[in-house]
Amino acid sequence: MAWTRAGRAGRGGTVGLGEGGRGEVWRERGGSGTVGLTDRGAMPTFERITPQAGPSAGQVSVSGAGPGSRGYAPRGRSRTRRQPRRGHRRTSVPTRGVQRTMKKALRWSLAPAMLLAAGTLVAQAPAGATWTTYGGNDWNMRYSGLTKINATNVKSLVPRMIFQTGIARLGSFENTPIVEAGVMYVTTPYNTAIAYDLKTRKELWRYEHKLGTTIYCCGPNNRGVAVHGPHVYMGTLDARLVALDKKSGSVVWDIEVADPAFGYSITHAPLVVGNTVIVGVSGGEYGIRGHVTAYDAVTGKQVWRWYSIPAPKGDPTFDDKAPNGWWGTWPGTTPDGANLNRNVAKEKADSAKYADAWTRGGGGVWMTPAYDAESGQIFVAVGNPSPDLDGSQRPGDNLYTDCVVAIDAKTGRTKWYYQTVPHDVWDLDAVSPPVVTRVGSQKVVVHAGKTGWIYVLDAMTGKLVRRSDAFVPQENMFALPTGGQGTRMLPGANGGAEWSPISIDPTLNYAYVAALHQPMWYRTNYAPWEKGRLWLGSAFVAIPGEEQYGLLSAVDLKTGKIAWQKKVPQPMMGGTLSTAGGLTFTGEGNGNFNAYDSKTGALLWQFNAGAGCNAAPMSFEMDGEQFVAVACGGNYQLNFPLGDAVMIFGMPKPFATASR
Repeated sequence: MAWTRAGRAGRGGTVGLGEGGRGEVWRERGGSGTVGLTDRGAMPTFERITPQAGPSAGQVSVSGAGPGSRGYAPRGRSRTRRQPRRGHRRTSVPTRGVQRTMKKALRWSLAPAMLLAAGTLVAQAPAGATWTTYGGNDWNMRYSGLTKINATNVKSLVPRMIFQTGIARLGSFENTPIVEAGVMYVTTPYNTAIAYDLKTRKELWRYEHKLGTTIYCCGPNNRGVAVHGPHVYMGTLDARLVALDKKSGSVVWDIEVADPAFGYSITHAPLVVGNTVIVGVSGGEYGIRGHVTAYDAVTGKQVWRWYSIPAPKGDPTFDDKAPNGWWGTWPGTTPDGANLNRNVAKEKADSAKYADAWTRGGGGVWMTPAYDAESGQIFVAVGNPSPDLDGSQRPGDNLYTDCVVAIDAKTGRTKWYYQTVPHDVWDLDAVSPPVVTRVGSQKVVVHAGKTGWIYVLDAMTGKLVRRSDAFVPQENMFALPTGGQGTRMLPGANGGAEWSPISIDPTLNYAYVAALHQPMWYRTNYAPWEKGRLWLGSAFVAIPGEEQYGLLSAVDLKTGKIAWQKKVPQPMMGGTLSTAGGLTFTGEGNGNFNAYDSKTGALLWQFNAGAGCNAAPMSFEMDGEQFVAVACGGNYQLNFPLGDAVMIFGMPKPFATASR
């Protein structure tokens, strides 16, 4: 998970105080969200697209007139409750649009086998003119094969368009836009989906999801949509999966994935595999039982469900990779040999007392899985156990928390798992999305951990190929949290690498990771589980006077060595994009959006957007020109300046004047 801090990211401050979400630091920030551009000299004309007027929440507006800004009263904390939507029936099957959808099914529903075969080439190719999935391709590489923006001309990059959502209720704007057939799809922190025509620079439609009960950790956000056939898919803060019509934005079906009253939510972009839509749930801070579910893309019916928290004795008919289930094998070290300072004898003695701990064991899935069509596997990163730091209430390894897991995409069966930290009592879980790539002839899964290491795993077996050198300072790794002042430890509660996705340049075999340095005291306290209440068993306190900063690192996947590293003034949260033009893009909380030489780390270009650039960038091509886009709307957790703008950069040749 990640933590909201009172005050600006920098020096000192208190992080996550207050067991059960009652504390004063779990708060919601408001703001107008105006994006200011710094004076960087003369720039060519660009166009700022802002909505004019529109419908009430929960409705759809079509064509150029979008909703204007509407004010919302802040709720006062990031742990937010809202009442269920009046008259909306909650069910695990579609509540509307099924008959209409079924009639259309045969028009566009390809056989899964055909899609899997076609996907083999797509997964191994970089993103090109379009960007149709969260990670750029099925492997989540966030690598664009476009070269028209490159190390030679990037210094001339300028903003060519700015899309502003016009929504006054702001949060962490962590969206990666999707671009397909000249249309850009954007989502906002509170689940508004918007379609923009890139050629006319007009809004085509917007869908504002009317949220019901919401209980979520770490600030409101939504990281994007998935597209498939005639549909756009979005997960929501109230743990629903919505299918929208691509042309109109109207609801095709809308289903409940999990009960939000228990703390379930969805913040990542769905993944389309064959004719299924796959989505995981967040909520490991509330004692949920996490899961990943596949739904039929046409009807919304459930195809399979994989639980990130297996029952204590496992399920041999569905999951034979962990015969002891939740308990695991009780190791005293991590798989790579680090001592966990674990009292296994006491855990085993306490196991009968806490025999039902697995039912509220956590294991949220924060980020979009990767998919490999050749092996038919999806790769999932699973978050922290519940409660986060008080391991006394959850003896055992707490599988599959803190794991990278391979799942059969057709059946949902576990293929293998790698647990980075068994029985995690430091919140050093697996958050950043897994990435598939090749290192030499070997296909591997790469994961950047909150531990501060990159793990390179064999894609077919899950065995560790190598662990990288640390890309952040480490101190007192795996020292046990205590009461009183607590235990000083690095990385802090946010990592390491938080949710920020890495990118990979396959020509260099470098992985680019944006990371945080936040020294903290860790301390524990006992608290019982209560439905819908924040359940940490802990407090995290930033150490007054100690510097906090960010690090951008290029990690050589062939050796595990750090090829180069750059320090920035604030902790980094957002993600990276690499391109065949030899560039790596990433943003900072102070509004800087940067382009680095992928091989050397030289800073080649910088633009300040006025609000934090804390989202993972993407790239696309239109009319023969390459563009780079990033959502610049800040980060709620670290109190970086908020906003509502998607910045689109290109070479200084302005778009032709659009018809009015």
